[in-house]
Amino acid sequence: MRVTQSMLSNNMLRNLSSSYSKMADLQNQINTGKKVNRPSDDPVTAIKGMSYRTDLNKVEQYERNMNQVNSWLDSSDDALGQVGDALTRVKELVVQAASDTNTADDRQKIKLEIEQIRGQIQDVANTKIADKFIFSGTKTQSPLFVDGELNNNLYTPPTFIPATSGEVKMEVFDGIQLQVNTSDAANIFKSVDELMGNISDALDNSNGEEIGNLLGGLADGTNDTLSEIQNTVLEARADVGARQNRVEMMSNRLSSQEINVTKQMSENEDVDYAEAITEMVTHESIHQASLSVGAKIIQRTLVDFL
Repeated sequence: MRVTQSMLSNNMLRNLSSSYSKMADLQNQINTGKKVNRPSDDPVTAIKGMSYRTDLNKVEQYERNMNQVNSWLDSSDDALGQVGDALTRVKELVVQAASDTNTADDRQKIKLEIEQIRGQIQDVANTKIADKFIFSGTKTQSPLFVDGELNNNLYTPPTFIPATSGEVKMEVFDGIQLQVNTSDAANIFKSVDELMGNISDALDNSNGEEIGNLLGGLADGTNDTLSEIQNTVLEARADVGARQNRVEMMSNRLSSQEINVTKQMSENEDVDYAEAITEMVTHESIHQASLSVGAKIIQRTLVDFL
């Protein structure tokens, strides 16, 4: 086959174009720091990158969910702690009122503080996070206690609204959901409120011995005792604390997952700068050699024209 001058020119131009294209790809890799700048560069690497990004997006969503879980649990822990402190104060007041040295006026003064504590506990029962009542079970749009009313100088105490006992859960990992509300919280607050009402009534109508019985239960034994309710609140708070510990462990797991996926994505996509720069220099040398050889092979007039 006869090799013509045009064939030599076309081959040289094609090779130079290929060399320019390769150097352009290497330059893009160095500029962007990525081995793949479009799916056609390496479809397998691109598909893996999509998978890693999906995993990272899921981890980010789980971390946002985890923040919500922490908000619920921290608020529940704080609220139950306030209830526990309030019941401790109530116990002190009941012990004080049980002494027969107190006059009716003294017990009325104690009753006033008891009623204020009762109102505070009702407010705590209506604790909200992002417009959701955290102690109302799955009825998160409804408070446990509706505000009382004053009509014709007669005060109607807040009304207890029954709540559902369902669990409110949030997903914090693939297939893992954590309960964020307190189980049976509505019944706990109902029992506390009923006990506070019994104590208030006893301060009006009972003697020191009967008031003292409130510490260990009423005579008929049909109501929860102050000690039992304190233990119930403490158990509920302990349950919240146990879940807080698990949330901390899940947060550490999510952090490790994020680091691992980021590392895998980096290994899959990030360019090795030393290798890319070395390869770039090598191709530049080859390109310059190609230009030099091409200039010698092609006739002078053609080179001048190009």
